[in-house]
Amino acid sequence: MKFVSYWHDTAPVFSGGAQGPVEGHYDAAIIGGGFTGLAAAHRLAKAGAKVAVLEAQRVGWGASGRNGGHLNNGLAHGYLAAKAELGKDRAIALYRALDDSVDTIEALVAEEGIDCNFRRAGKLKLASKPQHFDAIARNFEALHAEVDPDTALLSAAELKSEIGSPFHGAMLSKKSAMMHMGRYVAGLATAATRHGAVIHENAAVTDRKQAGGRHELTTSRGRISADNVLVATGAYTTPDFGYFRRRIISVGSFIIATRPLSDAEITAAMPGNRTCVTSMNIGNYFRLSPDKRLIFGGRARFSATSDQRSDARSGEILRAGLAAIFPQLAKVEIDYCWGGLVDMTKDRFPRAGFHDGVWYAMGYSGHGAQLSTHLGMILADAMLGREDRNPLKGLEWPSIPGYSGKPWFLPMVGLYYKALDRIQ
Repeated sequence: MKFVSYWHDTAPVFSGGAQGPVEGHYDAAIIGGGFTGLAAAHRLAKAGAKVAVLEAQRVGWGASGRNGGHLNNGLAHGYLAAKAELGKDRAIALYRALDDSVDTIEALVAEEGIDCNFRRAGKLKLASKPQHFDAIARNFEALHAEVDPDTALLSAAELKSEIGSPFHGAMLSKKSAMMHMGRYVAGLATAATRHGAVIHENAAVTDRKQAGGRHELTTSRGRISADNVLVATGAYTTPDFGYFRRRIISVGSFIIATRPLSDAEITAAMPGNRTCVTSMNIGNYFRLSPDKRLIFGGRARFSATSDQRSDARSGEILRAGLAAIFPQLAKVEIDYCWGGLVDMTKDRFPRAGFHDGVWYAMGYSGHGAQLSTHLGMILADAMLGREDRNPLKGLEWPSIPGYSGKPWFLPMVGLYYKALDRIQ
């Protein structure tokens, strides 16, 4: 078994990074070489701006290369919960932005010829308990009427042709998609450099100064100045950006991937070949890979650590979870096990905008694979003076009391959600 992201291991290595020292002046400097940062760089460079990306590791090293491979047009919240918290207008705008996000990626993949196995698969929100289906049905009625008519409610009987596991029904979001995340990030980085963006890998930002309208960023490989800065570092945001560290909670998410499945095994377990997510608070998400592996993930443990030891422990929990949902696959070999950090906010809504002289987009709370590309482009347009289409503009983002970046409270949060799953 390999303790490495399947997406990293099966994708071409981006080879267009700039060599030599980090130096010069730019219209925009982007901190973070994931989907948000690379999409912004692509948009800016295509418009003729001089742009540099500063990535501490290599492009796609963080959440962009460690996720479950889903492009789902939805949030951690159901639509009714989002409407109650945000108000109807903003909830609708945010959900429509999530729909637009999948369109944005589909168009970008076609425009730049990125070979990443993009496919409109549809997403199943699976009811793990009978009462969960009742809640899913209520959410479906509002969502279908007010936001997304391309949804359907499936009974337990109808679901049998989709998945070989006895769930109690599901909501099908037909616009959702899937892709190979590693191939996408390599292709997006290559496209950005083709349009003129400069990408510096292994260039961690170690200091930031701002004087007037100019920013100076010091990295491990040199120093640059820029008129605009976009912080797109998510769960890996450093203490140099304390405003964000007091608002972003880094939570581990873990994934396993089986050996390639036979056609008979796929027919028995995942005949619908869609992205799937269960309705439990501590639930699971899964899909098939382009080479027919079952990629199965979840919040196996509430931890802020992802290393081989932590990932291995979580992998065993996920193996048991896979066997519980798909007993027919209980003895299938596991080829990959990996983890990463998710950038959660207290209310689990993402944030994007402008604060204290810098642009930012983060806090995707486990739903950033699709929204990150879209928000990166939206913020790039704002830097270019174009129409501001940010659906999150002006959304309050209070700091978390007693928190400065180390999530000491995660074990208690885990116990709370486990208790909810037992009683709800």
